[in-house]
Amino acid sequence: MDSLQRMDAVPQGRRRRPWTWERAYPILTLLPSIIAIAIFVYGFIFWTGYISLTKWNTLTVNLAWNGLRNYALLFQQFRFQADLRNLLVFTILFILCCLVIGLLLAVMVDQKLRTEALFRNIFIFPMALSFIVTGVVWQWLFAPNSGVNLILKALGVKHLPQWYVDPTIVPPGWHVGQIQLGLPIALIAVVVAAVWQMSGFAMALYLAGLRAIPEELKEAAAVDGANAWQTFWKVTFPQLHPITVTTTIILAHISMKIFDLIYAMTGPGPMFATDMPSLNMFNTTFQGNHYAQGAAIAIIMLLLIAVFIVPYLVSAFRQEGRS
Repeated sequence: MDSLQRMDAVPQGRRRRPWTWERAYPILTLLPSIIAIAIFVYGFIFWTGYISLTKWNTLTVNLAWNGLRNYALLFQQFRFQADLRNLLVFTILFILCCLVIGLLLAVMVDQKLRTEALFRNIFIFPMALSFIVTGVVWQWLFAPNSGVNLILKALGVKHLPQWYVDPTIVPPGWHVGQIQLGLPIALIAVVVAAVWQMSGFAMALYLAGLRAIPEELKEAAAVDGANAWQTFWKVTFPQLHPITVTTTIILAHISMKIFDLIYAMTGPGPMFATDMPSLNMFNTTFQGNHYAQGAAIAIIMLLLIAVFIVPYLVSAFRQEGRS
């Protein structure tokens, strides 16, 4: 009797629920995936970070401690400095062009045209291709003796552009370390190919955002005397801010780890004008057998991606907490 009275005295929220199969089943279902992610994602990230701090730069395993020397050596190399320049330029141009073209395409498709489905499928179609296929196709289109140059030659253009084989940097004259800052002309062709494939993705997200905006907001702006242009910039475009942020984060993630497009289309390019850290990591690790340096490049790529991803996740968690 006393024990029953003590149980009744315990607050309802503090009582332990019995461990039943209904409670255990979800945990047991997720447990294999949790273990696999812990080992093959976070475990390998930790292992890669450890290897980057060792002297394992030959086929023979050497786990002797090397500290940050591999990182210091990387930042002294001309190729890695060029990689960082190319990655910065490519990321900025890639994201801006995809956002602008994607928004324009979304606004055009959102005009309730009869051929909307046709245009939407045409613009999204490049996403069905892999970057390898895109690289091979655009390599032929921008080759000095075929593709676009044949059209320019037929139009009477005498000085044909060399596209992805031109290592010229514009504007010239800015030097940092061993490299020259600016836009490598050879990188323009790569940006065009990447934007062609991913602008449809930005269009799809913006189109979904446009369709989610209540018509009442646009009608209220029209009642207040706003024209179509003012309604778009004052009402519609601010409502697309979450779409813009999400699209930017996804495109930045794609840009930071771009590999297959570069590998298939140009390779490192002349004077490493189209080289990227991912391609450098592949060559260093699997062709040069410098495993510690390759691991250091991989960790730097991870940190660069985290610069975009972590603030977004923190902001998303804060918004969920407020709601």
